[in-house]
Amino acid sequence: MKKLRLKKWVIYSLYSLSFVAVLGTIYLLETMSVDKSFDDNTYVNDIIIEEEVPVVNTSEIIVKPFLSEDIKVVRNFYNYQGSEDEQKNALIHYDNTYIPNSGVDYQGKEAFDVVTILDGKVSKVMENNLLGKIIEITHDNNLISVYQSLGEVNVKEGDSVVQGQIIGKTGEANIALELGNHLHFELIHNGKNVNPEEYYDKQLDEL
Repeated sequence: MKKLRLKKWVIYSLYSLSFVAVLGTIYLLETMSVDKSFDDNTYVNDIIIEEEVPVVNTSEIIVKPFLSEDIKVVRNFYNYQGSEDEQKNALIHYDNTYIPNSGVDYQGKEAFDVVTILDGKVSKVMENNLLGKIIEITHDNNLISVYQSLGEVNVKEGDSVVQGQIIGKTGEANIALELGNHLHFELIHNGKNVNPEEYYDKQLDEL
């Protein structure tokens, strides 16, 4: 009986097919064994946690107690080291007495809204025969703002206010009738009256 002999190229082909089949089986098994429960979000979250997040400067910057652009200073803060002319313009004349101005007086063409210069808490709301309606607000860093000669008041004692919030409207005060409708604004830092004009645009934590 004649034996069947395969040609060499057939044998080589069979070897190649077997090798490919083995590789395919291995690849299939590895694919099926992959953990399908892998959570992409977990990976993303890990990356976010490891990233350095820049620190944002949240310090408040002191703003003026009004929003209108046509407001002007009609009486300056009295500076004991100022020139003679500066001191003259910072004196209040009432009942034949000259009183140094402890704040700054602002005036517009008409009554204007008064806003708080920083976040804070309303510590006083009162009305005085000479000074008119008054609002006092306590801020961080031993700073107190005082708004006088108001015609309207929109807050009460104990209220928390945010910077730029309208707290009232300008009015008149008997101690300064010659000024008409205006805002008398005072700033007290560490228990001492300071010139508000020198504090605007400063950061609260740098005082």
